[in-house]
Amino acid sequence: MESQHQSRSNPEARAKYRIRSFSMRGHNRMARDYDEVLEQHGPTYIIDVPVGPAAATVAPDALIDLTAEFDREAPLIVEIGPGNGEQLTHAAQQHPDWNFLAFEAWHPGVAKCVGNFARAELSNVRIIEADVAQALPIVFGLEIVQDDRAVQGGSGVGVDGTGIATGLVAASHQNAKNPRAHELWTFFPDPWRKARHHKRRLVSDLFTLTAAGVLEPGGIWRMATDWENYAWQMRDVIEAAAWFDNPHVGERPDPEDREPERGGFAPRYEGRLLTHFEERGRLAGRPAHDIVGVRREAPTQNG
Repeated sequence: MESQHQSRSNPEARAKYRIRSFSMRGHNRMARDYDEVLEQHGPTYIIDVPVGPAAATVAPDALIDLTAEFDREAPLIVEIGPGNGEQLTHAAQQHPDWNFLAFEAWHPGVAKCVGNFARAELSNVRIIEADVAQALPIVFGLEIVQDDRAVQGGSGVGVDGTGIATGLVAASHQNAKNPRAHELWTFFPDPWRKARHHKRRLVSDLFTLTAAGVLEPGGIWRMATDWENYAWQMRDVIEAAAWFDNPHVGERPDPEDREPERGGFAPRYEGRLLTHFEERGRLAGRPAHDIVGVRREAPTQNG
């Protein structure tokens, strides 16, 4: 078997060792249940992208024109991990003048989203089936630099699993002209509960660079989780990030926080539908925390 050390000189092998922020669940069995939905409505809502060297990846040379995909220019909202699309469908209905782009790595989840979009007869939603940490730098034409941290762990990986986004657009990239997002939504990402798996969490110091590259200056990154230690991590990540400000510093302290007086949490986002998923967490004694990051015009030097 090839060692991880050897893999670093081979892009396809590096992708194999890429740390993923998602888990592949029930892919084949559940996908068959949605074949008819995908056959009928998939071409309308799924952006067909050339596949990359590993599961749920996008080819680095993929050409993706978001304006053409939506057939219009409009404020763009990007949602990471929409699940079954319940929240995204609601938001798209409420804001027909906005474009919504979702990234979902779980194939049955993509099918469920497509079904919900079709039933609501939406025209302003598209979805890409891919690992968002790997796909975002490609779709938005971000500048990538080599960084060993992206091989060793974290979710800020670039197009081949070995680099990280800088937060800047690469002017020569084939997708550099795609519009920047007005908002980026990361609602209830996989919490990776065990401490040894926390490195798989999507919201990380490295991923802030990708998020910054996706958002327009002044754009808002909205996050929510019902796992307390992930909420604290999200807050810490935003307040340490070179590209982001937390507009709620010191607000809504959490008595269970390791720093109980620190706060830093936002009020519940009114635009987020109270889904069955969130309600189950609340009934289980896990109330949601909201965290907001506002994208700066330029990074701080000591972020």
